[in-house]
Amino acid sequence: MTTQELAQAFTQLCKEGKFDEAGKRYWSDDVMSREPMPGNEMAAIKGRAAVEKKGEWWYANNEVHSVKVEGPYVHGDQFMVRFTMDLTPKGQARMGMDEMGLYTVKDGKVVEESFFYGQ
Repeated sequence: MTTQELAQAFTQLCKEGKFDEAGKRYWSDDVMSREPMPGNEMAAIKGRAAVEKKGEWWYANNEVHSVKVEGPYVHGDQFMVRFTMDLTPKGQARMGMDEMGLYTVKDGKVVEESFFYGQ
């Protein structure tokens, strides 16, 4: 599977709201996930099980009202996806979130994902 094909399939699952399925289908077993959270234990985690737990934490701590998914934008062995969300973090006020995910592909699997947040 080419990076373009993987990016299209991954993004389509996200557009359908199947975020967990996209990860389960396309993450490598030793995937690295990076978030811009200096000092937080989830800033850099490695391995499919750890990334799945991060997702479980996300859903347990955020009520997601809607998500708009744009992309993919492919270049070489990487692609980006934009996620625009309307959510309510646990114990906080409802808010909007604008995020770009940068995914690196090797041997037909996502080996790294890095997230960037807009203001």
